[in-house]
Amino acid sequence: MKRARVVVVGAGVVGLSTAVCIAETLPLCSVTVVAEKFSPDTTSDGAAGILISEFFPDIPLARQRQWFKDSFDHLFAIVQSESSPEAGVMLSSGCQIFPEVPADTKPYWSDFVIGFRLMTDRELKRFPNHKFGQAFTTIKCECSSYLLWLEKRFRKAGGLVQQRKVNSLEELSISYDIIVNCSGLGSKSLVGDAEVYPVRGQVLKMEAPWLHHFVRVADGKTYIYPGIRSVTVGGTRQDGDWRLQLDEGDTESVLQRCTRLEPSLSQAKVLCEWVGLRPGRRSPRVERELVQLRGCRVPMVHNYGHGGSGITLSWGTALEAVGLVRQCLHEMPLKSNL
Repeated sequence: MKRARVVVVGAGVVGLSTAVCIAETLPLCSVTVVAEKFSPDTTSDGAAGILISEFFPDIPLARQRQWFKDSFDHLFAIVQSESSPEAGVMLSSGCQIFPEVPADTKPYWSDFVIGFRLMTDRELKRFPNHKFGQAFTTIKCECSSYLLWLEKRFRKAGGLVQQRKVNSLEELSISYDIIVNCSGLGSKSLVGDAEVYPVRGQVLKMEAPWLHHFVRVADGKTYIYPGIRSVTVGGTRQDGDWRLQLDEGDTESVLQRCTRLEPSLSQAKVLCEWVGLRPGRRSPRVERELVQLRGCRVPMVHNYGHGGSGITLSWGTALEAVGLVRQCLHEMPLKSNL
């Protein structure tokens, strides 16, 4: 049987995860990843990579739970394998703290991380400006390693890679039968999604090998995440901000906030600073549609808009996207020149 030609647009963690899932589970597909930027130049490369998810109001809770569980299970299997060092995936223990007791003291993902519990009063004394906390073990993903590992796995599954900018969907319809859009913030122009907006993030990588436990303030703007080679210290969540230049004021703010939580950071060396634009959206878009291109109806699957939860939900939404591609295969008459 002739193979369907599938193109995945985007080589961040969502794009590569989706491409790997398609290539490994749908042998009737020939899969190509096309992107302007690959690691180390993607937004995912600078991400902190800790598995903690925000809640999306327009997505059914059961669906969000499945995305998180699938992603956690996938990465946990890597943690327990010989691939862990190469993939840059590790267990990470720590706490999430709140200035006031939240309405929801137990987030939906607490069922899937390891050892979730509420912090004791004694533990909270370490953070005098915070009245509530959660302690647990989750997974940290060093994306600069993980993306290369994913690409290697994709190529091993027969996947092809092209580095070039995609200016329009029309140019893809000539060579491919199914388009999978994982272009993140690029979806604003590529598919005209006005709901997509940049969420500017600025972080520091610091040398502080004595730190072994993460600390995250619940609003997601202040965090300390020890990793394999450095500690990621952040951050910012600036909606609608397209600036990719480093901001000295943001750097000072990050250092002040994080040193207040962990005073020993004042002795740490700053290794580098990084700015990236997360693909913000009220809720991720994981769905399929038929688009009219060059007089033909072309099946298209979307998987983008994860905001700061890209790594956290990447494998889960990739698996759902594979199901949507499978539906496209069942419903489309393959072109005669396949």
